[in-house]
Amino acid sequence: MPLNKPQQPGRTGVAVIVVAAGSGQRLGHGIPKARVLCGGLTLLEHSLRAVVASKVAEHVVVVLPAHDDVLPDVVARVAADGPGTPRILTVTGGATRTSSVSAGLRALPDSIGTVLVHDAARALTPPGVFARVAAAVSTDAGAVIPVLPVADTIKMIEGDLVTRTPDRAALRAVQTPQGFDAVALIDAHASTAAGGPAITDDAMLMEALGIPVHVVDGDPLAFKVTTPLDLVIAEAVLARAGAPIGSPATD
Repeated sequence: MPLNKPQQPGRTGVAVIVVAAGSGQRLGHGIPKARVLCGGLTLLEHSLRAVVASKVAEHVVVVLPAHDDVLPDVVARVAADGPGTPRILTVTGGATRTSSVSAGLRALPDSIGTVLVHDAARALTPPGVFARVAAAVSTDAGAVIPVLPVADTIKMIEGDLVTRTPDRAALRAVQTPQGFDAVALIDAHASTAAGGPAITDDAMLMEALGIPVHVVDGDPLAFKVTTPLDLVIAEAVLARAGAPIGSPATD
């Protein structure tokens, strides 16, 4: 049964937390992943421009690696774009994704009622996905995630043995941005026990508290740039589009 969002007097704003504190080891460039260039722009700049183009947020918090001296300039460049650009600020991330999101949450003003959490590595996510998730949260859903059907057959294994083959019709690949009632997400992060199971996305925290997580359609372009092959694919997409995703030329 759907759980309606709690009443939050004065909390009407929308914010986006962009998590860009990853090391990027699997990408193999020797620099934080958000700094890697794709089509002439950093992955972080692609992500931020999609957030701005979506027009859903009045506040954006970018979570950066500690001691990075390049990404703050990337954020400042986007923040200086002019009218229509939301307020963008930066904070330092933690050792885990969950701690980085928590740092972003602490930077939000009390006026925020809806929070979207987005991975900078999903750099080509179209602005429409942000709008779709934000709209779903606004209709009393406390947690919303964008998903895609799974094309591959998935096997569950123990050691080198297959234990089960789940029905892929019921499986979905999860993307970001994920949208949440701000108070519910803050409470979920506050209740996270140290040493608990690995948390791979914020929806897991909501599930653990018994808060229903709703789904909306994701987008194939919202894939995560994790490996060198992913970066090749992203470069090819941008070359075909002829402009960054979310720019007027690709809207």
